[in-house]
Amino acid sequence: MAKKFKIGIAEDHILVRKALIRLINSYPEYIILFEVNNGSELKEKIASAGVPDVILMDINMPKVNGFEATSWLHRHYPYVKVLALSMLNDEDVIIKIIRLGAKGYILKTMEPDELRVALESVIKNDFYLPETISGKVISGLHHYHEVDKKDLVLNEKEKTFLQLLATEMSYREIAAKMFISPRTIDDYKSSLCEKFHVKTRIGLVMFAIRNGMIEVTAP
Repeated sequence: MAKKFKIGIAEDHILVRKALIRLINSYPEYIILFEVNNGSELKEKIASAGVPDVILMDINMPKVNGFEATSWLHRHYPYVKVLALSMLNDEDVIIKIIRLGAKGYILKTMEPDELRVALESVIKNDFYLPETISGKVISGLHHYHEVDKKDLVLNEKEKTFLQLLATEMSYREIAAKMFISPRTIDDYKSSLCEKFHVKTRIGLVMFAIRNGMIEVTAP
């Protein structure tokens, strides 16, 4: 008998949560382990119901939100794959939740079939971004393995730049932090984008995370 992957759902909107449950229950390879309203209940439910393979994590929840819950999971259960849920197609939000340990990000406006694709991708490939986001953000993320290995070797300034890029600092603030000019920051960004075949800030951050170039830690 094929293994059924256990899914936990953290979502405070009951209608959305129930719709997700109905949809996932229609997939024979998955089983709902539990459902909770927020990150606080999530901690309690894991203690009582067990640890799921994947957690669908709403970002905006009361008491303990998705950012805080994802950070907690990454520290205590790093093998649990978090698939973030949001209404926001926002670069800063995506960077933040991925940096905190999420393996993927989907929009609540997605087509139902996309959820199954996302679940399969985070389980098999440890990562998922939908085309509605990745198309806007980058073109080369899914082809990261084609980059020449010598291009993955960075100097200390480039490493520092990538690490700061994964924060909420602006480019001007990064330049000040590194004691270099904004023009030099632009040069770093352009050079690394060309090396890694990506187009934007989030593309660089995602590529760096996937290739272990920067530390994925809570702010």
